[in-house]
This record gives sequence, C-alpha cells and structure tokens, in this order.
Amino acid sequence: DRYGLLGLLPVIRMANPNVSTLALGADLTMLGLNLNSPDSLYKSFSLPWNDSAPKNDMELTIPSAYSQQVSRCHPAVFAKFQQETLFYIFYSMPGEESQLFAADELVQRGWGFHKELKAWLMRVANTEPANQNEQGERGSFWVFDPMTWERVRKDNFTLQYDQLETRPTVP
Repeated sequence: DRYGLLGLLPVIRMANPNVSTLALGADLTMLGLNLNSPDSLYKSFSLPWNDSAPKNDMELTIPSAYSQQVSRCHPAVFAKFQQETLFYIFYSMPGEESQLFAADELVQRGWGFHKELKAWLMRVANTEPANQNEQGERGSFWVFDPMTWERVRKDNFTLQYDQLETRPTVP
C-alpha cells in the first residue's frame, strides 16, 4: 500500500535529509527549545533560525474598565426609544433583560405578541372590531413583519385572546 505504513518505510530510510525532514518533521529539542520548562515557549523562541530571544517582550495589563460589569439598563430608558428600535431590541437580543424591557414597552404602547404567528400586532387606531366576544375579535390590525421590517395592515383579521402572550414580568 503506497499511502499506508508500508509506504512510509522508504521515506523513513531516505538518505536525503531535506526530504525526510519534510516528511517526518524535526525534533524541537534540536532547535534549542526546552520543552520541560514551566514557562511559556513564546517568551524564549521567535524563529527556528534565530538564536536570540524575541526583542518585543512587553508585559501588558488590561485596563480595569474592561473587567467591570456593565450597568443594567433602566426600564425608563425604553420609553424614549422609537418603535423600530424596540422591535430591533426584541428580535436581536433573545433571552436578555433588554428583550423583556422592550416587550414591556411595546405592550405599554398597545402592541400584543401573537404566540402562534410569532409577531407583534396592534389594533388600527380609530377602528372598531367588526365582531367581538369574550374569546376574541375580528377587525383591522397592524402586524409587524420582522422579515420585511415593516408594519402590514391586516383587515378582517380574527384574533383569539388566548393567542396573545401575557405581559412580561420586568425584573
């Protein structure tokens, strides 16, 4: 087998050291590396052809601002955001506290999240439902489509109240 272990045997027995080094690799200890050292190798080794240590051995410290915890966003800030910003936060930050704050503000502004459609909807202003009972209503609604990122008007839309998500509990 040319590419199996039997095929490797002629490469190992080669007389040409350049070709056998390519095939077998080089012993790193022959390059002057102390592989038993507890220190990192990058501090003492820069190139295999260079005997001197690397010149740029800077000890850098990370500024404390990078390790500080980010302060929580206050829910009152979300009241200042435009509607599109709230939708962006809701759809782009799943599972985060910001998503809950955005959802709470959207509900505050009259939007409701439809569980089955996975979309936000709101009754069109100055319209009355064509048919309304305890279970739901039929009428004109704005539905926010996250794929086209626009509000789409749906007339004669039947909304079952049990399909609306309850208002989120804001921490």
